[in-house]
Amino acid sequence: MASVSEPRRNSSGLARDVEILDFLGAPEAMREGGLGVVRMAQLTGRDKAAISRAMATLAAAGLIERDETTQLYRLGARLYALAARTVESRMVAISRPLLRRVAQGTRETTHLCVLRGGNVLTIMSELSPHEVRATGWEGVTTAAWRTPSGRVLLSDWDRGALERWYAEHGQDRVIVEPADSFTTETDFSLLWTPPVDKAVITDFESLLEEIARIRTHGYALLDEELEGGVVGASAPVRDLNGRIVAAINVSAPKIRMGDRLQALGRYVADAAAALSEQLGAS
Repeated sequence: MASVSEPRRNSSGLARDVEILDFLGAPEAMREGGLGVVRMAQLTGRDKAAISRAMATLAAAGLIERDETTQLYRLGARLYALAARTVESRMVAISRPLLRRVAQGTRETTHLCVLRGGNVLTIMSELSPHEVRATGWEGVTTAAWRTPSGRVLLSDWDRGALERWYAEHGQDRVIVEPADSFTTETDFSLLWTPPVDKAVITDFESLLEEIARIRTHGYALLDEELEGGVVGASAPVRDLNGRIVAAINVSAPKIRMGDRLQALGRYVADAAAALSEQLGAS
């Protein structure tokens, strides 16, 4: 039987791979848009050929990626996805009591939403106690351009990132998935296309205008754009680095909330700030 003090097999190899990831997450790599094999060999003190093989393996696993133009490596999408799921698990545990308080305080349906594949997934909902209430969207992915939570989740992106996102997702159908089997169990009809007089996003410039409004006010509003007779408000939740990682959304029948929509936006913004503080945001 091996001694408990004996190192695990391949632990040194894993440590060397983690060292590469650490350097790719360091300020120099962030500033330069990545690091090349030669620079990584200098930083780690390892042979260039060994570094090249290790980085190719990490790239094949999706943990890092190589820019075809600059040939520099940076942290990959799979690593960010794994990190996001870890953050989300903690966030769900922390946010459930707060979401319940918001639902009780507003007496309206409350959601916690995150970005998934460029669009919005509702990962948790607290339903309104009213018999007539807005839809509970838990487990449903919706088009970000159609929802206030989606626009909030995009509101800390720079223009270039927004432009690339809009080119890919700016015409996504309202229900991304489950697209064909989705049904609502409320008295409100889902609008597969936004009414002309209610549509917030009609082109890229209108997206930029909405992002600017969200940054100014701290929340986004919905007025019968997604469901007939339903209004809502969303606000951003930030992590300890100040990045937007989620959105709190409250949706309600317009007959109950229509004349208090701005106040609802401020209320939701306060709730999102409280959750952000619990996640370590300053």
